[in-house]
Amino acid sequence: MKHLTILVPKVQTGPNTLSCIVGTYHIFTEANRYYQEKHDQTLFEIELVGLSKQSVFLNGLLAVMPQKDISAINRTDLIVIPAINPNFNTLDKENIPFIDWIRDQYTHGANVASMCTGAYVLASTGLLEAKSCSIHWNAEKNFKQLFPHVTMKTDSIITDEQGIFTNGGGYSFLHLLIYLVEKYYDRQTAIYCSKIFQIDIDRQQQSDFVIFNGQKKHGDEMVIKAQEYIEQNFAEKISIQKLSERFTVGRRSFDRRFIKATGNTPIEYLQRVKIESAKKELEISGKTVNEVMYEVGYSDSKAFREIFRKVTGLSPLAYRNKYNKSAIK
Repeated sequence: MKHLTILVPKVQTGPNTLSCIVGTYHIFTEANRYYQEKHDQTLFEIELVGLSKQSVFLNGLLAVMPQKDISAINRTDLIVIPAINPNFNTLDKENIPFIDWIRDQYTHGANVASMCTGAYVLASTGLLEAKSCSIHWNAEKNFKQLFPHVTMKTDSIITDEQGIFTNGGGYSFLHLLIYLVEKYYDRQTAIYCSKIFQIDIDRQQQSDFVIFNGQKKHGDEMVIKAQEYIEQNFAEKISIQKLSERFTVGRRSFDRRFIKATGNTPIEYLQRVKIESAKKELEISGKTVNEVMYEVGYSDSKAFREIFRKVTGLSPLAYRNKYNKSAIK
């Protein structure tokens, strides 16, 4: 029988920490039950493992009592790291004992899965260096600053690389759980769990969930002013060359400073602002796709569709039909 360790952080917990712990326990327990019914054997021993006898969540409203201390687990096959507080800068000293233990277990063959901001814990082990990682799109900039050598995949709900799994944010950890059930049990068990828990199977992208907010905490006042100009005038025809001249900065220097500050080229930033505005219109208005396209400053429908799909993973029409019930069909 394999062993599943669900980590219970002592501190730095967030609103989604408890959901990840309970969700993992619930889905794997049901997968065990179903698999035993079909194959007359249980696949996983499931244990909640922590650093203290009790961890308190949601400002003291709820508590979890781990079944074992981490020091009692000498060997495990799969480690699940739940989401933690998204306001992460460095791992709290009370959670640091997880680091060496996770690294040691991985070295001896265990696989590791992080959920949402649990990627901060995983990255703190060094195991994500030069590997891919998905995390909530809202945590991307902070994560990049803290762990620059990790390859971000924020358009993906799930990454799977060398025995390390990560997933996007919020409740998308449920998609990772279905993915892991299929990987460890079989397709039939995964389909059963997806139906019982009503979770879409094979969902791989989180692009259409992203809400674009330009990064402005970088301290470059010139770039902030350029961002604000773009955000206020995006529907007009903006020349990046003229924009750089507006701030008396050479074009190459302007591009370099803009990329360093925001993570986007000026053109990419302009496109993201346009598409974010288009998304909002498609969500709440009865306007046609073409009307929205013209309003945000595009005149080429093919180019608009291609950029919209690149950013969201959906066509403008599919996006409108998905998020706007009152839209004209």
